[in-house]
Amino acid sequence: MMTFIYTLIAGFGGGVVRGLMGFLKSWTGYSTRSSFSPLYFFLVAFVSGIVGLLTAVAIKESVITLGGVSYISPALAFIIGYAGGDFLEGAYKLLVKKVKIEKE
Repeated sequence: MMTFIYTLIAGFGGGVVRGLMGFLKSWTGYSTRSSFSPLYFFLVAFVSGIVGLLTAVAIKESVITLGGVSYISPALAFIIGYAGGDFLEGAYKLLVKKVKIEKE
């Protein structure tokens, strides 16, 4: 049971780190957003954490083995949580680009 809780925390942490990295990237000049909003900052971190948590749980509870390993350690859950947020960001960018192309 404790291992599952550690997996949840690690997946959430990976998602939070991914959200924070995206926020810092946009805040340091890669985007037009120049003002700091604490509400936006915590909202991005929280939503990314939830995405990371759900991704880690989905992988843990599935019958998928990663490299022949069926046990998901907290460290692996952290990486999965980070990658889950990155995957969703990439999918979002592809969908937005497709919608823009179809409108033209």
